[in-house]
Amino acid sequence: MTRFRRQSMQDELKRIDEVIVQGPYEDNWESLSQFEVPKWFQEAKFGIFVHWGLYSVPAFNNEWYSRNMYIQGTPEYEHHIATYGPHKDFGYKDFIPMFTAEKWDPREWSRLFKESGAKYVFPVAEHHEGFQMYGSDISEFTSVKMGPKRDVLGELKAAFEEDDLTFCTSSHRAEHLWFMGNGKDFDSDIKEPLKRGDFYWPSLQEQPNQEDIYATPYPFEEFLDDWLIRTVEIIDKYQPSLLYFDWWIQHEGYKKHLLKIAAYYYNRGVQWGFPTAICYKHEAMAFGTGIVDMERGKFANVQPFYWQTDTSVAHNSWCYTTTLDYKSSYDIITYLIDVVSKNGNLLLNVCPKADGSMPEEDRKILKDMGKWLSVNGEAIYNSKVWRSYGEGPTKDVEGKFSEGNQQGYTSEDFRFTAANGHLYAIALKYPADGKICIKSLAENSDSNAPKFHGIIRKVSILGSDEELHWTKDHTGLKFQTGTVSSEFPVVIKIETD
Repeated sequence: MTRFRRQSMQDELKRIDEVIVQGPYEDNWESLSQFEVPKWFQEAKFGIFVHWGLYSVPAFNNEWYSRNMYIQGTPEYEHHIATYGPHKDFGYKDFIPMFTAEKWDPREWSRLFKESGAKYVFPVAEHHEGFQMYGSDISEFTSVKMGPKRDVLGELKAAFEEDDLTFCTSSHRAEHLWFMGNGKDFDSDIKEPLKRGDFYWPSLQEQPNQEDIYATPYPFEEFLDDWLIRTVEIIDKYQPSLLYFDWWIQHEGYKKHLLKIAAYYYNRGVQWGFPTAICYKHEAMAFGTGIVDMERGKFANVQPFYWQTDTSVAHNSWCYTTTLDYKSSYDIITYLIDVVSKNGNLLLNVCPKADGSMPEEDRKILKDMGKWLSVNGEAIYNSKVWRSYGEGPTKDVEGKFSEGNQQGYTSEDFRFTAANGHLYAIALKYPADGKICIKSLAENSDSNAPKFHGIIRKVSILGSDEELHWTKDHTGLKFQTGTVSSEFPVVIKIETD
């Protein structure tokens, strides 16, 4: 097995420091605060996340199969024994030869993502279990050398760029420190001694308190150096426009190396001639040094900064399983609208099968998104927030993992965006009788009241030829349509002077 020699590690760490010294970014928060959110990201609004890897082979419960199959008594543990046999005879690494991706066509994926209306894509480069979906000079356990024997990341990058989709990627390696440590608790294929370069290394056995940023197991220097070098390899080989980290990097033990990654990556962007950015969760970075990301949740109100939410087409998993609980296209489209009205972007995850084919349910959602955006995209892309994100009786729940607590929208719920010199009021649930009243546009005789005072020249509905006869009084802007009906949100375009 090829191993990255200690001297090679030291040489690479020295080279990384040299790039950082060249600047302009230094590896401290003060310097990294020079960061600005890329303009293209501010305008894009909608991206695609792709969780595809070894965990797609067992297709059981969710993408944490590699961890849970080694925790005695879990459904994954019992399922694994019943389906594949004892862990000592068939471990997680034995899924690698089964991951052949025989139906995978990166051009087909790219065309589908383009059709969805997405502007950028994040395929996962490496998930918690440690199988790298790219060509690596420091590891044998990659999609180039094993499994599909293809450079998944490289082929996707080429396909996306051909379709004018911005290539981004994510690393979830930080959790690998402890992710499969439970396999040492019984007779499994995870055994000591484990050395750097082994697939399961280091598999520490302590169980982390995932809310404690000082928790054990505390990352040790060799693992941190390895994480830094792996991340830099992705940066240099694939030059992503955005880099996404999952949640465990908020642990204090990762800070020194995270600062190096950020400074190195941002300096590389300067050298390449395009801006780069890191998406992070849980206050892992100093505010203003990257893009705030909120997993499966959003803010209740408009924010003064650009942010992103990442969520999946399914409620119960980020990867393909045989029991996915899919969301409706309506729910995802309204989620996009609400997030954009609050100054955010939606990163929507899809769940390809192990063979590389895209499930029909994922396809339907993506096609519905694309069809809606082809008519209504002018209210989404390049848009800015208005003085209010929206109106209506339905109150959104704020916070990570809050999306399961959302209420259904009513015909009185609207979201607002501003673009192209116009105001857009988006009816989240269009009324069956066609009667619309937008209260935020009401007349008010008190000139000091925080109401709309602009001159409205025309009101129309995107995708409809029906001429609207509207009025405005102290209760709101009103009209009634006779031909407009939709199972999806309807965009009202308000042209003003």
